[in-house]
Amino acid sequence: MRLRPFAWLPGPVRWSARVLTVLVALVAVLAAVVVVIVRQSFPQVEGELQVPGLSGNVEIYRDKAGIPQIYADRAADLFLAQGYVHAQDRFWEMDFRRHVTAGRLSEMFGASTLDNDKAIRTMGWRRVAEQELAMLNERTRGYLDAYARGVNEWLKANPDASQRSLEYSVLKLQNSGYRPEPWTPLDSVAWLKAMAWDLRSNMEDEIDRALAATKLPRERVEQLYPGYPFGKHQPIVTRGTVSGDRFDERAEPRPATGTRALTQAAAAFDAVPSTLGSGDGIGSNSWVVSGEHTASGKPLLANDPHLAPSMPSVWYQTGLHCRKKSDECAFDVTGFSFSGVPGVIIGQNDKIAWGFTNLAPDVSDLFLEQVKDDTYLYRGSWEKLTTRQEQIKVAGGQPVTITVRTTRHGPLVNEVMDAVKPTGEATAVALQWTALTPGRTADAIFELNRASNWDEFQSAASLFEVPAQNLVYADTGGRIGYQAPGRIPVRSKGDGTWPVPGWTGEHDWQEQPIPFDQLPTVTNPPEGFIVTANNAVINPAAYGPLLTKDWAYGYRSQRILDRLDQEIQKGKVTAATMSEIQRDTRNGFARTLVPALAKVPLAGPSAKARDLLKDWDGAQDVGSAPSAYFNAVWRHLLKGLFDDDLPEAARPAGGDRWYEVVAGLLDEPADPFWDDTRTEGIIETRDDVLRQAMASAYGELADRLGSDVKSWRWGDLHTLTLTNATFGTSGIGPVEWLFNRGPFAAPGGKDAVNANGWNAKKGYEINAVPSMRMVADLSDLSKSQWINLTGASGHAFHPNYWDQAALWAEGRMLPMAGERVHKLVLRP
Repeated sequence: MRLRPFAWLPGPVRWSARVLTVLVALVAVLAAVVVVIVRQSFPQVEGELQVPGLSGNVEIYRDKAGIPQIYADRAADLFLAQGYVHAQDRFWEMDFRRHVTAGRLSEMFGASTLDNDKAIRTMGWRRVAEQELAMLNERTRGYLDAYARGVNEWLKANPDASQRSLEYSVLKLQNSGYRPEPWTPLDSVAWLKAMAWDLRSNMEDEIDRALAATKLPRERVEQLYPGYPFGKHQPIVTRGTVSGDRFDERAEPRPATGTRALTQAAAAFDAVPSTLGSGDGIGSNSWVVSGEHTASGKPLLANDPHLAPSMPSVWYQTGLHCRKKSDECAFDVTGFSFSGVPGVIIGQNDKIAWGFTNLAPDVSDLFLEQVKDDTYLYRGSWEKLTTRQEQIKVAGGQPVTITVRTTRHGPLVNEVMDAVKPTGEATAVALQWTALTPGRTADAIFELNRASNWDEFQSAASLFEVPAQNLVYADTGGRIGYQAPGRIPVRSKGDGTWPVPGWTGEHDWQEQPIPFDQLPTVTNPPEGFIVTANNAVINPAAYGPLLTKDWAYGYRSQRILDRLDQEIQKGKVTAATMSEIQRDTRNGFARTLVPALAKVPLAGPSAKARDLLKDWDGAQDVGSAPSAYFNAVWRHLLKGLFDDDLPEAARPAGGDRWYEVVAGLLDEPADPFWDDTRTEGIIETRDDVLRQAMASAYGELADRLGSDVKSWRWGDLHTLTLTNATFGTSGIGPVEWLFNRGPFAAPGGKDAVNANGWNAKKGYEINAVPSMRMVADLSDLSKSQWINLTGASGHAFHPNYWDQAALWAEGRMLPMAGERVHKLVLRP
């Protein structure tokens, strides 16, 4: 998923000085009791437990990795047990998330999280979720109710903080009066708002364009957002168009045819907790290969969502099995779930398998508004702002009340910050976003889990409104497919790439989004495979409706396509082949940049470092010296090119858009971007900047890794620390030691297939990862494989807290049908 998103916060939870003082004083006490406390919260995984609310016995089998497979006779019992098991392993995570989505973090952590809460309350995630809950079908609401009962039965059975998790024991040192509330179905539905936020597509690009325009003319800003390179990188759907009122994959394609307010809005968005991760480099891979190219004669499907790393991982592996399938109990599904949400998000059942990547359509717009007192200008008239009061409770302090003001386009998001009020023609910024309109995505989860064929899968996809995802599909009958779902707006004017004036009314969204039947789809394509990696869905010259103009640029997708072509030429594809492609670390821009670097006159020790690149194939393995140097050159090249031209917030973090930008500039050695405007009387050219980037890269790595260039290792720079989203960022070493793990070296890089991303503005530490990997084998679903980033448990020091991390780093996987080593029976 270009899922933006899966760490829970955009940065560390900001701890107050008071909290730090208290925690420092109590570290010694904590260390003394932690051994006793930590085991009290470990779940019971064997024997029997009585759980009120069940109608029959439920069996829960766990493998060595602690992954539960749940068996029941009724769907209600199945989801009640799932709620119980999620709470056993991950209740702190669930409780924390629901406070995020409700804008109530300050009830737990005090004033340090007020900015987070203000932003969430302004958008009103939970208010929208309340409306969605009422729209869901009766069956879905029943599953949500059963799940909530399971969570609450676990809460009742574990009334003390020490029985719930170590985090609650630590929280008591700061907030002794905190008590978790019972779980509700609304808590589950609200989590989908966080999921949608992290996959919201190009909102930051809109802001970055506008901020860049404060220092550059518009045409130079547009130079930084080149079009998708259809000539070298293939889109997902290569045939078909809208014919009549439907997308027809067989049809012939149609012929081609307020700055300060924005700065405040950008700060507001930064304050919103990110549950999945955010920023450039967050993406996903998925692809499916038909039986004509596989050794088994049946399809294979691979998926690895690239999200922000978190401890524990955002995913929770599980299986939900009706002992005998029927209309009342129709589930036999295994896959990746979200703790706090019933069902399986990505996985397989006994008939089909499916995967997600972020479709990344443009589903949000920023409207510049003219606001005067309690009115705003619209089509020549001053209309009344809609207002509401939101009270935020603050642990250890007085409640804080904010006034949320809204235009017809959405809430005024810049007003959630205590910054100077904007001036100029635009005095506020409103956010219009599809996720602020209630929908039925929760229904879609269960329909996907129950689907047994392509028609049922498409029907389920039609309900998956927000966030819009690329869905890939395979079934045991041999069919493969792709479907683009989602609520995607139709604009009266414009393409959604820049903030637009709200007062004219000419950029308003039309009442109805793009109809589902007009969204791109394909089944059993003649080439025998489908690849999605946040690349363009379809060439707009062949399609009608506007999906977006801000795709990923296709470096990952094209590498996967090329690898598949190579493997098919060599012979039949196997599950091992699919996994090997997931581990591919090739940097797709090396073949463009390395020849340009080689042509630059260079002397001294940096010339010896450049020699590392002569025979380099672009692979970014942990032991690679060329990869370490190349990525350092890339980082310094971006700084040398753009730091003088762009405001700090709009400077490049790296990624494949900047590959395309720099590729264009390499052909223009005198382009103004090459000149450093900070050096008076000197006009730098391309070779000057390339030479300096190589010298600066050598200097940095010599300082950090030593002067012997052959001893440099990419893995010594490119490391991952698994960080707990709350106490893992406390700033207190002993407390962080309790919850964090790592660092450890990992291969790959931004927009490699093995997309362990890093932020070129900050350093080489990993900030985006393949958060899980799955390879589904439709010839024998018991042979399907998976791996999680951390482990099943959310309890620090539990054997399954991060036992999968080493396997993940090495690219290894576990069987989805793991060997049963524990059995727990839940009885009514």
